[in-house]
Amino acid sequence: MSIATEPFGQAPDGQAVALFTLTNAAGRQVKITNYGGIVVSLTARDRAGKLDDVVLGFETLAEYIAETPYFGAIVGRYGNRIGGAAFTLDSKKYSLAANDGPNSLHGGSTGFDKVVWRARAVEGDGADAIELEYLSADGEEGYPGALSVKVVYTWTDADELRIDYTAETDKRTVVNLTNHSYFNLAGAGVGNNLAHEIMIEADHFTPVNATLIPTGELRSVKDTPMDFTHPVAIGERIDADDEQLTLGGGYDHNWVLRSSDGSLALAARVHEPTTGRVLEVLTTEPGVQFYSGNFLDGHLVGKGGRTYVHRGALCLETQHFPDSPNRPEFPSTILSPGQTYRQTTVFRLSVRA
Repeated sequence: MSIATEPFGQAPDGQAVALFTLTNAAGRQVKITNYGGIVVSLTARDRAGKLDDVVLGFETLAEYIAETPYFGAIVGRYGNRIGGAAFTLDSKKYSLAANDGPNSLHGGSTGFDKVVWRARAVEGDGADAIELEYLSADGEEGYPGALSVKVVYTWTDADELRIDYTAETDKRTVVNLTNHSYFNLAGAGVGNNLAHEIMIEADHFTPVNATLIPTGELRSVKDTPMDFTHPVAIGERIDADDEQLTLGGGYDHNWVLRSSDGSLALAARVHEPTTGRVLEVLTTEPGVQFYSGNFLDGHLVGKGGRTYVHRGALCLETQHFPDSPNRPEFPSTILSPGQTYRQTTVFRLSVRA
């Protein structure tokens, strides 16, 4: 294992930004920057042994700053949507930035994806890590409490990218952190994701309204296009005549995972048949947002000059449910002083012959 560090430019506030390259014993790499905690690159072998970068992104920091749909970033303080850009906690209403129609998305105007994290490289035996830390001030983006956040990316010789999140607060607040990597297992910028076969360990999902806020229902996936209890090609039903698919422009929903006891368990598996690449997602979280890249439209040009086309990648955002601060029936996202928020997600890459 090895870790290399190089300059990656300057953030808008003038802070120096670094790019860390973690290389495992097989020569496969992950590149992470401390601007937004972004996973810039992740290489995976195909069945012939060929290496390709399988996450969307850019070659320069300036491109991420100019425009990005959260490529590879840590999102917070609250990942996903909060309806009406507001929530009430302990009888006090907190107003947030409405940056997604009437709703607040991924932490607001300047979420954790747009800040410079303090970074430390940690070399290990068979697993290297990048430790990122950020202190979100009380009132930042409208959220109560000073929140101290730590995210550790660990890259192993088994081609596993493990993400461990912890957070503590000095005032009651809400927290929902996740990673927003866009995966294309055929290679970043190589066509769309419609041939990818996906399985999700969930019997229910949370249907949404016209602004993609959950209605509060936990609906069975049975006999719907949301049924991924067995592997199905994404393109097989994505354009079906279905109200939920119409509202989302495709898949952009939260699935209620079968494992809900906080243990690390399989959430989803994706297989790309032409390369044989497999992505397994394990998490301690109760939900996963499967997003099929519906808002990608071909105007972004990324690494290697490749165009990121409509549905050119997929996201599997491990999380608590969207709009949980306004849905007491959902698993709670409240963090109190003296408690520690913990979340672990593993992206495991392998090959099927």
